[in-house]
Amino acid sequence: MGDPVDFSNIAAKEGAVKENRKRPEAKDINAIEYDGALQETYGTSPNKAPLVNFNGMNGAFPPDPSGAVGPNHYVQAVNSSWRVYSKTGTPMSSAMPLSSLWTGSSSDGDPIVMYDRHADRFVVTQFQIGSNEILFAVSATPDPTGSYNTYSYSLSSFPDYPKYSVWSDAYYMTANSSNQNAVAFDRNAMLAGNPTANMIALTLPGFSTQYGFKSVLPADADGALPPVGTPNYMFYFQDNLWNGVSTDVIKILKFSVDWNTPSNSSITTHQTLYPASFNSVFTNSWNDIEQKGTSQKLDAIASVFNYRAQYIRWGAYNTVMLNMPVDVNNNNRAGIRWYELRQDEATAQFSIFQEGTYSPAGNDNRWMGSIAMDMNGIIGLGFSIAGPDRYASLAYTGRFPWNNPGEMGVEEFIAIDGTGFQSGGNRFGDYAQMSLDPNGQTFWYTGEYLGAGGSRKTRIFSFDLFATVSNPQTSINSLEMVAYQNQNQLKVEMEGVQFTDELRVELLEMSGRTIRVTNQKIDNQALNVSWEISSLPKGTYIVVVGGESFQRTQKIILQ
Repeated sequence: MGDPVDFSNIAAKEGAVKENRKRPEAKDINAIEYDGALQETYGTSPNKAPLVNFNGMNGAFPPDPSGAVGPNHYVQAVNSSWRVYSKTGTPMSSAMPLSSLWTGSSSDGDPIVMYDRHADRFVVTQFQIGSNEILFAVSATPDPTGSYNTYSYSLSSFPDYPKYSVWSDAYYMTANSSNQNAVAFDRNAMLAGNPTANMIALTLPGFSTQYGFKSVLPADADGALPPVGTPNYMFYFQDNLWNGVSTDVIKILKFSVDWNTPSNSSITTHQTLYPASFNSVFTNSWNDIEQKGTSQKLDAIASVFNYRAQYIRWGAYNTVMLNMPVDVNNNNRAGIRWYELRQDEATAQFSIFQEGTYSPAGNDNRWMGSIAMDMNGIIGLGFSIAGPDRYASLAYTGRFPWNNPGEMGVEEFIAIDGTGFQSGGNRFGDYAQMSLDPNGQTFWYTGEYLGAGGSRKTRIFSFDLFATVSNPQTSINSLEMVAYQNQNQLKVEMEGVQFTDELRVELLEMSGRTIRVTNQKIDNQALNVSWEISSLPKGTYIVVVGGESFQRTQKIILQ
């Protein structure tokens, strides 16, 4: 099922594009900034071993692992191949070259995999170095082992280190390039297999004059899509230790698209947030992370938010999860600063609801994080871990809604121990990715670790923090929401609800527009809502039941 993958030229290609990934120039490489949100203790809530835990594909230098989960499959991509697995880890395809998806292409890499849960389709992307192209492959059916509709888009500058998201009116991309570095691709046309699917390519507003590595994260919607017409929000940070920057900030942009009149599209600064102090300055040489058994250090991928910027609608507010590596001891020991932003649904304004820097005391570094929230308001954080007494490994932790704000309260668990060190270069990882299972509860993470002799390996594992909870720690329990059509009525039912407050029940079009909404108090631990639907067009809708940091969603076809 595919030709053997040739990695022989990937290292050279990565070396060529590395020149595009210059770090911000620091005012003083030895400057000191104390972390204002440091967590130096381990979480104590019991954790469990991964549900599944298996090796992904080996990769190039670095492997750039990316992956996403659907109802029945997990799709992983690395430099420079892709593969489909069952959710038990059984390969459903061979490791195929990325070029196998696009006739006449090269397996140049920096792939990203997305699962568009709203359309039940998988998306695989990569760039083309010589032609400044971005390539898209969108599965023609929910089965990622089947056929794909493919697209190629030429840009005016090389789209290095692209980051993507699913949104109601487009697939959005940003890139580390000088212009046309914020792009919207016509999602509806792509899903329909329309070969003329267009793009709208704009240029990000100017950064500080000394900013080198321009990686901006677009909001990536889990749960219900935002209503069509909602701008896509994009996130980056700046450090007061960089030249040209006076204050630690998070910058939020908004990208508004008009497919009817593309010239009306715009990207502007939406808001500036002021987080607790941090130090994101590592070395200028990318020799940052200490590893066991060698003086060779690894790249921390500093100065950028790590993929993804997960976005969830909760009713009165929306959440965005972000994370980035920071220097916690001003001597290149890496920890992970993470944020939960909340956006007021009425005003569209964001605030920092909570933030923390996860770095338990000791000599280990934690970096290459990826973070997400489940539909119970539980946060999962996966990351690489290494230090003078540890080979590069993979681990995870998390937090429950009742933990102290800014605290990862769940025990750290090592998903896979490294068994060797890397020599001959500092490039490591470049990508990691946490995705949320369509069940709304299980986290899936892929990242790099090092095997015997420093061999580059990737791992795929899943974990369910909700399953570690025992009553009466929380009012969240195994709630099952059922939505069904009964002639001209749509029924929404839920039993065993432990909440005393009212729940918000919404019926959404696939575009994200709310067409029915009811706020109902719980009676005898049960929820029962009925809507008259005879006036609604036949088709697919989304039902959402939610409370404070809790929701259940169900797709339903009205006949």
